[in-house]
Amino acid sequence: MIVGQDRAVEQFSSAWRRGTLHHAWLLAGAKGVGKATFARAAATRVLADAAGPAVEAPGLGTPEDHRIARLVEAGSHPDVRWLERLVNEKTDNLARNITVDQVRALGDLFDLTPALSPWRVVIIDSIDELEKSAANALLKMLEEPPANTIFFLVSHAPGRLLPTIRSRCRRLDFQGLSDDAMTSILSQHVDLKGQERGQVIAAASGSAGRALALVQLDLINLEEAAVTILREGDRTNARRSGLALELGKRGASDRYAAFLEILPSVIARETRTLAGAPRERAVEAYARTRELVAIAPRLSLDPASTVFQLGGILASVADPLP
Repeated sequence: MIVGQDRAVEQFSSAWRRGTLHHAWLLAGAKGVGKATFARAAATRVLADAAGPAVEAPGLGTPEDHRIARLVEAGSHPDVRWLERLVNEKTDNLARNITVDQVRALGDLFDLTPALSPWRVVIIDSIDELEKSAANALLKMLEEPPANTIFFLVSHAPGRLLPTIRSRCRRLDFQGLSDDAMTSILSQHVDLKGQERGQVIAAASGSAGRALALVQLDLINLEEAAVTILREGDRTNARRSGLALELGKRGASDRYAAFLEILPSVIARETRTLAGAPRERAVEAYARTRELVAIAPRLSLDPASTVFQLGGILASVADPLP
């Protein structure tokens, strides 16, 4: 079930019903608003309708007991490929990028006749994470797409993609989720009381993925600590040191990665409440933070040192340098 993205569902469903399906769909929007869920549902519906029995449900719903739905859910449908970053066997962490070898391996899918229907589906989650050579390899496939193949390209930052890739896709925009949609999604995964649920929804800025991370990784306290530094400063370095100690612990890699992901939006939200010189400092802090959180994972910077540096950036909003 895709909650809160009725417009995107209708646009794709209408194209499928009319037989005017584009070969490449760019699913654009913030993280955690349902783009990957949409891609899976759309792929399942297309393959189920094509293989039979056809689905009578509206939108992109496919019964769980449909044979195609079971194959897709199990990851064993022969005509589906899902590309995402792989786990590095040496470090047990996710690779920095989706590699060119992963994209080129799609050739094995295209060399074969589809097994269960005339259609094949490729989902890339996310296309933002393609290394440069992989993006160029994908572009060649989009320029000369194999027959009856649909590409779903998940993008959190479509403006950064190659213009030549964007121009070969039909774009579907995914909006931030309403509070009602967020409440519905959260109720399916976690049990939150009213006040706590409201706090999580407010902090998540319309992203269900972020809301779940806030709960499951206990990020609310970390976000509150960051906001305190931004609002009140940290002249003794004690606050940033505590944050760095917490996220530099062994086994905190998931919380650290999630903290890097949410921090720019936290600063952006706070910036909207400021005026004058503090707002100018917050805008500068936002830019510096985005730069640091982007390079830290790529350069494998020490988490504790990175968080301490980020704390200094936050503190500069309340404590401008003399």
